Amino acid sequence: MADLWVFGYGSLMWRPGFDFEERAPALLKGAHRALCVYSIFHRGTREQPGLVLGLDRGGACRGAAFRVPSGAEEATTAYLREREQVTVVYREAVRQVRLLDGSGRGTRALCYLVDRAHAQYAGDLSLEEQLTMVRGGRGESGANVDYVLNTVRHLEEAGVHDASLVALAARLAQES
Repeated sequence: MADLWVFGYGSLMWRPGFDFEERAPALLKGAHRALCVYSIFHRGTREQPGLVLGLDRGGACRGAAFRVPSGAEEATTAYLREREQVTVVYREAVRQVRLLDGSGRGTRALCYLVDRAHAQYAGDLSLEEQLTMVRGGRGESGANVDYVLNTVRHLEEAGVHDASLVALAARLAQES
């Protein structure tokens, strides 16, 4: 049986929540990181949704790939489904990623792509629309502003510069 790898592009990068034997920076082609999911649980409510990250089609995304220990595949997948699929806004998929650890290796990794047909898919919102939603979002996991600022900080620490998130965070930081 082939190793199970998991691709993380947001909080999974710095808080995977599962055991792993190897972690490597990785590149996924064909999808990009975007604030494109209306959050009605973790960072918002049905009445006042927030925004969270999704992997949307097109482009490429730098993130992290994690190799799961042999024998932990089922438990890891169950954990990820519970964490990522609260409202089933993501499609579970296996995609090719390139490890950016200098090895030149490629591997197939489990990832969660946004379902564009889902009611929580926000699409490509303008910076002003994102600001309005993020400012007002607060859910079970806290304020949406904190989510965005924390995400940008962790991405930058990992050497990942996401220009659209940085622009949003800069505007949010001006207000605090």
